[in-house]
Amino acid sequence: MKGPYGFEMNDNCENCNVKGNSFFCQLSPAATKHFNTIKSTSAYPDGAVLFLEQQASHGIFVLCQGEVKLSISSSEGKTLILRIAKPGEILGLTAVLGNRPYEVSAETLRPSQIAFVRRDDFVRFLTAFPEAMQGLVRQLSSNYRGACEQLRTVALSTTVQEKLAKLLLDWSAGADSSKGSTHIKMPLTHEEIAEFIGSSRETVTRALGDFKQRHLVTLKGSTLTIENREALASFVNAA
Repeated sequence: MKGPYGFEMNDNCENCNVKGNSFFCQLSPAATKHFNTIKSTSAYPDGAVLFLEQQASHGIFVLCQGEVKLSISSSEGKTLILRIAKPGEILGLTAVLGNRPYEVSAETLRPSQIAFVRRDDFVRFLTAFPEAMQGLVRQLSSNYRGACEQLRTVALSTTVQEKLAKLLLDWSAGADSSKGSTHIKMPLTHEEIAEFIGSSRETVTRALGDFKQRHLVTLKGSTLTIENREALASFVNAA
C-alpha cells in the first residue's frame, strides 16, 4: 500500500524487509505473528516528534522505514544529538523495560514508517516469547557501544576537524563508492551536525569549507562526496 509520504507501507511484520537488521530476525513465526497483532503502524512526515526526554514512557516504537534522530537537551536549551536510528531499531526500549521516563527525545529526520506497541503489551509479549530477549540484548549492547563512541568523540577528540572527519567516515561506512569516491546523503543540517559533535554551526561550516579546499570532500545539495578517505581519516588517526 502506497503511503502518504512516497514510500510503500508494509503493515505485516511477517513480510518485513528489514527483519535481518532487527531483533525480529531471531523470532519464531509464532512470535512474529503475535507481535503483528499488538502493534499499530503509522506513517510520519519529517520533523515529527515521537516522544520527548523525561516524558512518561508508554510504549516502544519500531522504526520500519526512515531515520530518527535521538537527542538530549540541557536546561539552558543546548542540544546534543546522540545518534541516528536506522530501520529495524526499537526506540524507547530501555525506558519501557525499566518503567522509567524516556531518556531522550526522538524526531524523524525524513518521512518514516513506525510501529508502536504499548508497554503492557510489549512486556506480556516478552513473557510469552522469551526468545525475543536475545535480539533485545543485542540491540542494547549496540546502543551502549554507540553511546561510548559518541562520548569519546565529543569529549576526547581535540579538534572540530577530527570530530567532523570521524562523523563523515562513520556515515559513509558501507555507502556506495565509484572511482574511489564515496557518496552519501547528508542526514543533518550544519546546525544539527554541530549538535552531534558538540560544536557551533559556524565552526562546522568552516571545517567543511576547509575539507573542500583540501579536495577531501565536495558537497552538491544534500549529497556529500568523500574524494579522499585516507586523507580524511588522517585527521582521526593523528589524534
